[in-house]
Amino acid sequence: MHRSRLSTFVIDCKVDDLDAATEFWSRAFGRAVLPPDPDSPTYRELKTREGETLLLVQKVDHPSRVHLDIEADDIEAEVKRLEALGAKRVEFIRRWWVMEAPTGHRFCVVRPQRGPLEGRANEWDGEGR
Repeated sequence: MHRSRLSTFVIDCKVDDLDAATEFWSRAFGRAVLPPDPDSPTYRELKTREGETLLLVQKVDHPSRVHLDIEADDIEAEVKRLEALGAKRVEFIRRWWVMEAPTGHRFCVVRPQRGPLEGRANEWDGEGR
């Protein structure tokens, strides 16, 4: 058995100035910008309330779009579950998988981002249910 849930909406921005892009989205959503993480220079996080989905602004080289992240306590089990539903692996990056849904949408399967998943996420048996 493993657990997973929707974790993050990531606003991918093909821009030169990540801070200006972050300022736009901060003001558009009425959310403060959290201090940058020096280990993640291409990301900025907007403040969210307890239990809300995370909001990230990311500087990218591909066309701008929005993608989502699914957090899982067993990434490989979650990826296999999603493959059984028709998703495809695109690329493994550092610690997560970029996937593509049968609809063509890209998303990532990542390790837990908002604390333990027990009692706070979907639980899947070995059959993906």
